[in-house]
Amino acid sequence: MPTNIKIIKAKEFLKVTTHGTLDVEESKRILLQLAAIHPSSPHFEVILDTRHVQSLLSVQDLWYLAAELAKLRIIASRKTAVLCPREHLDYAEFLALCAQNRGLRVQAFTSFEEAIDWLTM
Repeated sequence: MPTNIKIIKAKEFLKVTTHGTLDVEESKRILLQLAAIHPSSPHFEVILDTRHVQSLLSVQDLWYLAAELAKLRIIASRKTAVLCPREHLDYAEFLALCAQNRGLRVQAFTSFEEAIDWLTM
């Protein structure tokens, strides 16, 4: 069965304030817009590509991001792969764990190919 995959680069939805902290409301607004792009497609999976993010989100920011993702009913039926550089894998795995604890199918990857394989299984 064909699978549609949307690749969302972190810079498309993670916005920071002039002080360098996460702009939660703006990031949430953009994330909601991105999640609504294909609401009717049951075979729409997502890769959140964070490989070129310059700074790490705090543990609190990651927890909040997972909580916001869980509020999006459209995400609940889909898989989301978080693609990151190896040195940020612990953070991506924490985000995935927070999301999984909320019933989402989220997995962290450092390999684009492994992320695609998991999304299409």
